[in-house]
Amino acid sequence: MFHPLRVSAIERITDDAVAVTLSVPPELRETFRHTPGQHLNVRYRVDGEEIRRSYSICAPAAEKPDDPVLRVGIRMVDGGTFSTYALKELAVGDPVEAMAPTGRFVLDPRPGHYAAIVGGSGITPVLSMAATLLAREPLARFCLIRSDRTAASTMFLDEVADLKDRHPDRFQLVTALSREEQAAGLPSGRLDRERLTELLPALLSVPDVDGWFLCGPLGLVRGAESALRALGANRARIHQEIFHVADEGADPATASRVTSPSESRLTATLDGRSGSWPVENGESLLDTMLRSRSDAPYACKGGVCGTCRAFLVSGEVEMDRNFALEPEETGAGFVLACQSRPVTPEVELDFDR
Repeated sequence: MFHPLRVSAIERITDDAVAVTLSVPPELRETFRHTPGQHLNVRYRVDGEEIRRSYSICAPAAEKPDDPVLRVGIRMVDGGTFSTYALKELAVGDPVEAMAPTGRFVLDPRPGHYAAIVGGSGITPVLSMAATLLAREPLARFCLIRSDRTAASTMFLDEVADLKDRHPDRFQLVTALSREEQAAGLPSGRLDRERLTELLPALLSVPDVDGWFLCGPLGLVRGAESALRALGANRARIHQEIFHVADEGADPATASRVTSPSESRLTATLDGRSGSWPVENGESLLDTMLRSRSDAPYACKGGVCGTCRAFLVSGEVEMDRNFALEPEETGAGFVLACQSRPVTPEVELDFDR
C-alpha cells in the first residue's frame, strides 16, 4: 500500500547524487519506522507515466519516542527516468508516494563484530546499519571497506567521516578508489576477488566476523562473496544486496527462458484476498496479476529489489533471473513474481507469507 508523503529536503552530495528526505505525518510514524538496511519503494508520475523505484534508507533507525527519518540516497543512472527527475526537477514540497520500509538485508543492533564491503551507492543501506549499531550497542564493532571511482564521486563522505570521529575505537574504515591515487591508504584499483583475498586477512579475522554485508554492483558483490568463502567465512553470515545488474548483464547461472503450457492459470493471495487469472503467453506471473490487481507489489521488475517476493504454494515456475533471493529463501519455496513463468498448468502464489 502506498502512502502520500512530501519532500522535506534535498541535498546535493556529489555531482551526480542527492539525498532526499521525506516528511512523515504523525499518523504514519509507526508505519515508516525502519530497520537498518531496509529500503523504500516509491511511486511517482513523470509525464503521465507511473514510475516505481527502490531506494535504501541511509538515516539511522529511530526508536520511540523519536520520529523516524526517511532519508534516501539517489544517484543518477544513465537513462534512469526517476533518478534524472530527482536530480534535475524534484523540489521541496513535492508529493511522493511510498510503501512502508521493507527488505531483508538488515542488521538489528546487537553485540559483535560486523563488516561490510560496498561499492558506489551500496554505501546507502550500510550507512544506516553502521550508524544505528554504533549508537545503540556499545559492545559492537564495525569495519567498512568501500570502493568508489574518485573522492569527488563518493556518496556520504562527511557522514562516514563523522562515524569515524565519534567511534574511533569501534569503527574501522578502509577506502579504495579505482580512478584516483590517495595520499594515504590503498593504492588505486578496483576491489576484485584477488585483491580482497589479500587485503581482508590483514584487516580482521574473516571467520570470526559475526555478519558480512555486501552491497553494490554485481561484480563487486560476487567477487567479495567468493573471496570471503575462500577465506573461511560462514555462508550463513554473508548477506548481500545487489545494485546495477543491468550494467553487467544477466547471471548466466540463473538466466533462462521457459515455454509455458498453452493454457496456464495463476491463483494468488495478497492482503487476504485471493483471485485466479489466465496467464497470457510469455508474460510473467507479476504481469498476469497486475492486469487485475494494481496493488500487486513490485518496483524494479528486474529481479533485483525483491519487492515482488512471494511463496509458491503449488505448481512449478522458472525464474528468468534472480539477484534478490538468498539460496535459503528459494529453498524454502519463495520466488520473484516478476521473473517467474509457469511450467505447470496451475500455479498458486501467496504474497502474504
